[in-house]
Formats: sequence, structure tokens, C-alpha cells
Amino acid sequence: MRINVLQHTPNEGPGMIEDWANAHGHPMVTYHPYQFGHLPNADETDMLVILGGPMSPNDAQPWIKQERTLIQTLRSRAVPMFGACFGAQQISKTLGYEVTKAPAKEVGWAPVYRQSTVIPGIPAELTVLHWHEEMFEVPTAAQLLFASERVTNQGFVLDHRIVGLQFHLEPRANNVREMVVNDYPYIQGSQLNQTAADILTMPVLAANQRALFHILDYITADN
Repeated sequence: MRINVLQHTPNEGPGMIEDWANAHGHPMVTYHPYQFGHLPNADETDMLVILGGPMSPNDAQPWIKQERTLIQTLRSRAVPMFGACFGAQQISKTLGYEVTKAPAKEVGWAPVYRQSTVIPGIPAELTVLHWHEEMFEVPTAAQLLFASERVTNQGFVLDHRIVGLQFHLEPRANNVREMVVNDYPYIQGSQLNQTAADILTMPVLAANQRALFHILDYITADN
């Protein structure tokens, strides 16, 4: 199974998604459309990962709209898709739903709470990395998967093949450092009231990797 990854900024890579791919023997190819302007071929995509980034789905860059065309094609073929932050917003926008300012800018570590038990093995609460100030609208046909105290729409699951998360489960500790070192000005104004040092001090919990792996196993079951 070929996993194609859409990465949208140098400091937000696939992280532990790569660990999952390697553990299953799946080849993974990473594309950088924000820099090079081209996307994978739908016929060569057995699973699509859409990562985060500083842009909005509401921006006008041509590659952002081209990504949504790819997402629509793959959805029609029941290809597994996983979106993180901007990636989840792109999926929602593709399906005709709004991406708007969230009730609170969340940057740092904070809990999210499971809202559905459709994916086995997901704990009732996870402490995860947030790095956003926009949010997706949950598609009507989807189930709300996670919520937080400040932003209800934190995750959704659709058709047993698509999961979008507003937060980040994928970063390893070194990925968190990379995000903080390169994008620390973005922390200002977050309602989580954490400093760069606070964010770096918090360890990446093993529960996050387990939850991520359960999600990826779920959307790729029988593939």
C-alpha cells in the first residue's frame, strides 16, 4: 500500500505516521505542494495523509484547490485518508463545509475528549498538541470523534475511511522541538497560556502514538 503524504511546511512532517508505515511495510512518499506545486496521482495513491500548515483552506493558492480535487477523487474511490489540522480542514472544505475562526486559539498541550467509540482502543481522554486558530465544520455524515473544552470540533470520522483531527497526534518529541523553534511567535495569543518552554517540557505521551496507530489501523482495515 503506497501512502502519499501532503506536507505543507518544513516543520510539520509525518512524524509517527512514518513509524506506523514502516511497521506495516508500506512505502511512503512525501510531497511538498506549497513549494513545488505538484501533487500525487490519484491512481498511485492507496492512502492519503494531509498534514498541517500555516495556511488556510480559504486561501487562494491554486495548489490548495488542487488538493481538494484530489481529496474528492480519492473519497469517491473509498481511499483511506487522514488529515491533521489544516489537513482535516481541507477534507471538511472539500465536502462543502466551512472552515472558520475557532472560538479560541489553541497552541500548546491540552486534553481532548473522545466523543465516539467507533474506533476501538481510543481512550476517553488524550493530552495532545494543539497548533491552530481555525476549525472545521463536522460533515453531516460524519461522527464527532473528539472535542476539547474550548473548541468542540476537534475530530471526525467518516465512512470508516476518513479521519480528520484538528490537533496533532503525529509529532515525536524532536518534531515538537522543530515546531516550537521555528514557529514560536505563533504561540502568542493562545488561550492555553503556555510558553515555548512549557510546550517543550511536556513529554509526548505513549498514549498518543497508540491512539494514532489505532486510527490508522481503522481507516486502512481490509486494505
